Amino acid sequence: MTNKEKVFAYLDNSTEGIVELESMLTSVVAIAPESGGDGELKKAEALEAWLGKRGITDIVHFDSPDPRVSAGKRPNFVATIPGIKDEKRLWIMSHLDVVPEGDRSMWRSDPFKVEYHDGKVWGRGVEDNQQGLVGSVFAALALVESGIVPPYPVKLLFVADEEVGSVHGIQHILGSQKDLFRKDDLIIIPDGGNATGTEIEVAEKNICWMKFITKGKQTHAAMPDQGVNAFLAGSDLALRIHALEKAVLTDRNALFTPDRSTINPTKKEANVPNVNTIPGDDVFCVDMRILPSYPLDKVLAEVDKVMRVVEKEHGVTIRRELIQRNESKATAPDAPVVKELARAIREVYKVEPKAIGIGGGTVGAYLRNAGFDAVVWARMEETAHQPNESSLLVNLIGDAKIFATLALRE
Repeated sequence: MTNKEKVFAYLDNSTEGIVELESMLTSVVAIAPESGGDGELKKAEALEAWLGKRGITDIVHFDSPDPRVSAGKRPNFVATIPGIKDEKRLWIMSHLDVVPEGDRSMWRSDPFKVEYHDGKVWGRGVEDNQQGLVGSVFAALALVESGIVPPYPVKLLFVADEEVGSVHGIQHILGSQKDLFRKDDLIIIPDGGNATGTEIEVAEKNICWMKFITKGKQTHAAMPDQGVNAFLAGSDLALRIHALEKAVLTDRNALFTPDRSTINPTKKEANVPNVNTIPGDDVFCVDMRILPSYPLDKVLAEVDKVMRVVEKEHGVTIRRELIQRNESKATAPDAPVVKELARAIREVYKVEPKAIGIGGGTVGAYLRNAGFDAVVWARMEETAHQPNESSLLVNLIGDAKIFATLALRE
């Protein structure tokens, strides 16, 4: 029997252990303080103890101080399975935190107590991100318990704070550990994908959320010339900013769906409470998802031009506030990590994968911006953040086989 056959056989017979680990992790609530929780330390400690009992003991911490949680810190740690050679290391990165359960009445059972039947587990976090976490752990255990030393080190990275910005997670690690990653490392983040496992996310649109505050002059609606209608000016501004999609940002990129930059007015704040008053204030927000070919500074310069035109035409003053901004470099579709992962997907799942870009944001952006090729990939049902979140074990075990295949590459 080859090493790969041994590992696959181990994984095929690991259902009981997988359900056990999913159940344990789900029962230890790990919610960020922004969402009313106390962080991830208890979950990290439980996982570390579980790994240690099974022979994975090479563990190094890179915790982030955080006085908002009772432990005073947010846990980040790396578990390493040594390889024959110390180069081209395989990283599998997953996050420890989960989102709150939301309305409990919408759950079929206790969200923090796993249900298992019909080849599926239910519970908060079982897919996001414990499917990837548990899959990576069992890929590593398959090596350790089969007595197999992989050609290169396998490094399981468990991080905090992914759900609310990663300041105490991957951002902290990249800021404090300059030599942790290497250019030749393969970095996989099993935290997004589709039901067939065919999508390898290599790029993200640049994200910018803004609030626009328009000031006019309030007056009676019967005497509109005595005031300045801020709502009217704000509406004109919203339409003009939206029009930049087609008038200025004309690039197309087939990696993404949609293949263009998008600028959408979204949230609208209340102004006056009655119909017969001209509002003197207007506030609305815009969600911008911009193709990587356009630096956000260039886009914002275009927005500012539009603002000045609207101010002049309507006699108002406008200011904008930045809510969120993130620019992301891309991993090349022909990068080694993409090629190696695609090869493993073809072998295990018998499907043809493709590189894609997304409009949302992931922790992959921080790694790419730091100069490291990273991909986001998994085969999943995409039930994250929903009531009755679930994970198919056939997906978890299949993804573990992908990770093991990569670990055994020569």
